[in-house]
Amino acid sequence: MSISKAFAYLTIVHDAQTSTRTGKNNITRLRQTLPCLHMCYHSRMKKESDDMEKIVSLCKRRGFIYPGSEIYGGLAGTWDYGPLGVLLKNNIRDLWWQFFVLSRDDMYGIDSAILMNQKVWQASGHVGSFADPMVECFKCKRRFRSDQLDDQKKCSECGGQFGEARQFNMMFKTNVGPTENSDTVSYLRPETAQGMFVNFKNVIDSFHPKLPFGIAQIGKAFRNEISPRDFTFRSREFEIMEFEYFIRGEEWENSFSYWQKEMMRWIETVGIDKDKVKEVEVPNEELAHYSKRTTDIYFDFPFGQKELYGLAYRTDFDLKNHSASSGIDLKFSDEEHNIFTPHVIEPTFGLDRTFLAVLLSAYSEDEMNGEVRAYLKLKPNIAPIKMAVFPLLKNKPILVDKAKEIYSGLKKEFKSVIFDDNGNIGKRYRRQDEIGTPYCVTIDFDTVEKSVGATVRDRDTGKQERVGEKELVEYIREKINIQLDI
Repeated sequence: MSISKAFAYLTIVHDAQTSTRTGKNNITRLRQTLPCLHMCYHSRMKKESDDMEKIVSLCKRRGFIYPGSEIYGGLAGTWDYGPLGVLLKNNIRDLWWQFFVLSRDDMYGIDSAILMNQKVWQASGHVGSFADPMVECFKCKRRFRSDQLDDQKKCSECGGQFGEARQFNMMFKTNVGPTENSDTVSYLRPETAQGMFVNFKNVIDSFHPKLPFGIAQIGKAFRNEISPRDFTFRSREFEIMEFEYFIRGEEWENSFSYWQKEMMRWIETVGIDKDKVKEVEVPNEELAHYSKRTTDIYFDFPFGQKELYGLAYRTDFDLKNHSASSGIDLKFSDEEHNIFTPHVIEPTFGLDRTFLAVLLSAYSEDEMNGEVRAYLKLKPNIAPIKMAVFPLLKNKPILVDKAKEIYSGLKKEFKSVIFDDNGNIGKRYRRQDEIGTPYCVTIDFDTVEKSVGATVRDRDTGKQERVGEKELVEYIREKINIQLDI
C-alpha cells in the first residue's frame, strides 16, 4: 500500500468511525502503522529509481542504447541502438515473427510504406482526432501533456502557472515532392495498422484466405510527443509489432479471449516477468474512436505501472471507412458467397517497450565468489551474444590458437559468438554476465594436452561442465534451444 492510499484509507475509516471501542482501536492501529508505511514507500521509490539508473548506465556503457545525436547535445525522444542493443532487439523481433506469423497458417506478413497518401489518415480519423491535450507554462514556456501532470495548476520545472489546455496533433507533417501545397501533404505514420488495412484487398486477391486470418507487420512509427520521457518508453520514433486479425463480427468475443491468452503466452516466451504484468480493462469513456473494447497490458516499470501492450476490438470501423473514402469495395466473400465487411481484433506490441521490459526483468544481482555480481538473466534464444570463447591465458600461444580454432567452428554455427582474451578469466566472466551471455567456453591446458574438451560455464549458476570438443556444438545448441517449440 502506498502512503497516499494509507492516508485515504485513514480518512474513510475516520469519517465512518462510530463511538465504539473497536472503531477507535482500529484508528489507533492504523495511525501507528503510517510512519512505517511512509518509510517503506520511500525505500521502495529509491530502489526503483536506482534500478532504472543501473539499466540506463548499463545500456550506455555496454553498447545497448545511446542517446540520439549525442555529440550535438542530443534530440529529445530519440535513441540509437548500439551493437549489443540491435542484436537483442532483432532477436526479440525475430522471435515475435516466429511466434505470431511463421508458426501459424492463418497469418500473412507485409511491410508497408512509412509515407502514405494523406487520404489514408483522413479516413482513419487521425487527421481530425489524433491529438493530446497540451498546456504551456507562462513562466518558462515549457509545454507538457496535461493528462500526465501530477499538479494540473503548477509547473514542475519552475513553479509557474499553466495556460488553458489545447489539443495538439502528434503526427509529423511533411510534403512529398518539390512543391509544398495542400495536395502534397503527407505524414510520417503514427501507427502501422493502416498499412495493413489498405493492403487488405491485395492480400485477398493474391492469397484468397479464409476467415479468420491476419495481416502482420513490424515497422517504425512516429509521434511528435509533447513531453517524451522515461528513457525509451515514450519516444518520438519507435517500432511496433502488430497484426490485424479479420473475423466474422459475431465471433469477436471468442477471438478476443483467444488473443488475450496468446499475448500472455508471448510475455512468458520472451522472458518478461509475469509478476510485474497486469491486464487492465479500458473504460468505455476512454476507448479510442475505433474501438468497442480494449484491454491494456501494464508492466511495473521503475517509473510506475505503464502500458506495455494493447488488445483492441476495432469492429469494422477501418475497412468501412477506407471503402467509403477510396471508393474501393473492401468486403469479403466467403465459401457460401456471403458478402460482408469483416471485423478486426488488433493485438499491438511495442518493440522498444518490450526491449525495456525484457532488460528490467532480466537484470539481477547476486553474490559470487565473495563479490556482488550484476548480470542479465536473458533467455538464451534472445541473448545478443550466445557464447564467448576464452583461452585460459592470453600469453600461451598453444591455448590461444586452440581457442581461436574452436571459436571459428562455433562462430559458423551460431554467428553471435565472440572471442575474448582481455584481462584475467574472472573479469571476462563478469563482462559476459553483465551483457547476458549465457555460456562461456574456456580452453585450458587439459583441452590441449589431454583432449578432454573445454569447460562450459553457465551464466546463471556459475557452474562449469567439461564438454568434448566434438560435442560442443550439439551441447550448446540444445542449451540455447534454437529450434523453438513455439
